[in-house]
Amino acid sequence: MRLHRPLVLATVKVLQEIFLPENPRQADRVIEETLKSNKQWGSRDRNFIAETAYEIVRNWRLALYVTDLSENNLTDTNYWQIIGAWLIIKNEHETEELLPKWEEFEKLDASKILAHYQEAQQIRKIRESVPDWLDAMGESELGSDKWSEEIKALNQQAPVVLRANTLKTTQKALQDLLNEINIETTVLDELPDALILQKRSNISKTELYKNGFFEVQDAASQLVAPFLDVKLGMRVIDACAGAGGKSLHLAALMQNKGRVVAMDVEERKLAELLKRVKRNGVDNIETKLIDAKTLLSLEGSADRLLLDVPCSGLGVIRRNPDAKWKLTPAFIDNLRRIQWKILSEYSTMLKKGGKMVFATCSLLPSESEAHIQRLLIEQPDSWELLSERRTSPATDGFDGFYMACLLKK
Repeated sequence: MRLHRPLVLATVKVLQEIFLPENPRQADRVIEETLKSNKQWGSRDRNFIAETAYEIVRNWRLALYVTDLSENNLTDTNYWQIIGAWLIIKNEHETEELLPKWEEFEKLDASKILAHYQEAQQIRKIRESVPDWLDAMGESELGSDKWSEEIKALNQQAPVVLRANTLKTTQKALQDLLNEINIETTVLDELPDALILQKRSNISKTELYKNGFFEVQDAASQLVAPFLDVKLGMRVIDACAGAGGKSLHLAALMQNKGRVVAMDVEERKLAELLKRVKRNGVDNIETKLIDAKTLLSLEGSADRLLLDVPCSGLGVIRRNPDAKWKLTPAFIDNLRRIQWKILSEYSTMLKKGGKMVFATCSLLPSESEAHIQRLLIEQPDSWELLSERRTSPATDGFDGFYMACLLKK
């Protein structure tokens, strides 16, 4: 392993922006902007910056522990030391010199760092790098053994999963087309439209992506739209659509027949969805900004209703590892109130005899199953639970999702 100073410096700057004491930035956006900033970097250079940054963000508490540093008032040199310590851990079995003799690395003691690393393996919240409160909450809701399994799985790099856009292609045809441009994939048997990349690559640059032949969508997320049991010609509302990945999937399942109403409280997300709609060749999606009048005007109008509600995102932190350091107990408490408000108020848009799917990408039952249990207790004459499912990063390798399908009586 030969280190190049400009690449380490770029990684230092990435980490500093992600962990700004005030107004920290999202890791994926910082890394994307950094990689675009220097066109002379090759793929190995870009991979070093992205992978090193993500690994340290994912293992931030562990990295601080092995270097005896506090996250308060970190200096530029401290960030260099954190990167150096992580490279020592990652490459401890290599025979060559672990680090170059740079001034920023002078105070690093490899034997001490590795000893601390071994100590940390006995302390889950440090080993898996989670805040004290989150470790306690996860154990309280899932039990010690289950929480340990899930948080370990969520601390690994997530696979890249594609969803073939069946308005333009099929799983097998897409696999053949990708193979022609040297992008190898494997089939995911449980999902008829899913392919897993064997090697990470910048697939958004391909003509296949630009022409809407596929979207990037985790396997668990791909289970949600089929769970709604849509039929051709139906009127379907996706009430928390965001940038619309599930709306696009619903449109494809409906073969552009019927109508999908994609709603959100943020206009910029709906604007992004409209770009994706055009690329995907979808013509049965309309967008609506949510307000009280919108909900009233759509009362009793939907054959199917999807509520993919805002949540902590604990089920997808392997994709967004910096979320661990930005969440707070108070934020999750507020989310639970928002989730119940959406479930109890938005469900009025569904016709009697229609089906509703409530979904979250959280591991916590308090954000998921608990809301459905409350709904069934408070409104037993209005709802029937048809089926529910949980996906597990530890058990099946998917992101951590919960989904429940209910019939409106």
